[in-house]
Amino acid sequence: MDFEQLIQVFEDAHNHLQKKAVAAVNHSLTIRNWLFGQYIVEYEQNGKDRAEYGRELLKYVADKLKHKSIKGMSERSLRNCRQFYLVYPYISQVLTGLKLPISIWQTASAKSLEGVIGAEKEIVDVNMLLSKLSFSHFIELSRETDEVKRLYYETQAIKGNWSVSELQRQMGSLLYERTGLSVDKTGLIKDVNKVAEPLTPVGIMRDPYIFEFVGLKPKEKFNESDLEEALVNDLQAFLLELGKGFCFESRQKRLTIDGEYHNIDLVFYHRILKCHVLIDLKTRKFKHTDAGQMNFYLNYFKDNEMDEGDNPPIGIVLCTDKTSSTVKYATGSLDNQLFVSRYQLVLPSVEELEAFVKEDVKMLGGLSD
Repeated sequence: MDFEQLIQVFEDAHNHLQKKAVAAVNHSLTIRNWLFGQYIVEYEQNGKDRAEYGRELLKYVADKLKHKSIKGMSERSLRNCRQFYLVYPYISQVLTGLKLPISIWQTASAKSLEGVIGAEKEIVDVNMLLSKLSFSHFIELSRETDEVKRLYYETQAIKGNWSVSELQRQMGSLLYERTGLSVDKTGLIKDVNKVAEPLTPVGIMRDPYIFEFVGLKPKEKFNESDLEEALVNDLQAFLLELGKGFCFESRQKRLTIDGEYHNIDLVFYHRILKCHVLIDLKTRKFKHTDAGQMNFYLNYFKDNEMDEGDNPPIGIVLCTDKTSSTVKYATGSLDNQLFVSRYQLVLPSVEELEAFVKEDVKMLGGLSD
């Protein structure tokens, strides 16, 4: 074994066991939520005091669970669990093999399980469903009321190893209907899967349901606001390290205008240009309203923040999505073309900023490899 082989076996062992660990957690989470759904339905049908709670049952249950060790079970989450059970009652087939205590899973009456086990309809193998799909997949699939369509999307999600967002995208784009209208159905599916976002262990681990299930704190979820905060941190350091006159002034600067609050991600004062530089970061594609918002900030600064001898402020809007980044400069309606040319020489170029954003997002795990 040489050094490169040593590193490779580290990576192989990590990837293999990480997948097994994630699969085990996901499987347990899905079974738990199915059981929760079963408990709800059974109580609604046979609970001795169910009339006392009526339609507010899920609200009362959610309120009670807040004081238990069970995290993330909001009224909406409980409704998802109930819907999951109602759409996939045949998942009960796997329970006997899990060696669960009878007190945990055998609570449903014979009537509520009547016709579930051994139901004569075409279904994807239950073990296959549980090993290939996350609970978030099941939530999306449960919203489809047509059983044939649901079976189609289950099959394609498994075959294509689709992420949850990819499943949402294909259901939203009516892939089932488009497949039916296509002559080359196999070719269509191949084209879809060529650009489909794959399901990965990292993607599953970032699922909020997984975080709640294993007891991690909300801050440990790397959500959109966390990504934005990390990008702002790195962007601040990047601009200061350029050594081109940037002087840090504020982050998340709050403006109060007509009783409403507005926040600007980063504010610098540029000692060479003698003006403020406002930076607004959006962790999504650029929208035309972003330019209007920046001009709003620039006009405010011109009227309220400029000192004698200052030049009008400059705004930079940075937008990013999973495949590209966009940089938009705004100059606060500057008429002085000489000044415009000057700031283009001193400030980072569009290319520099785009390269920074792309690389930083990739390093933070926001881009798929």
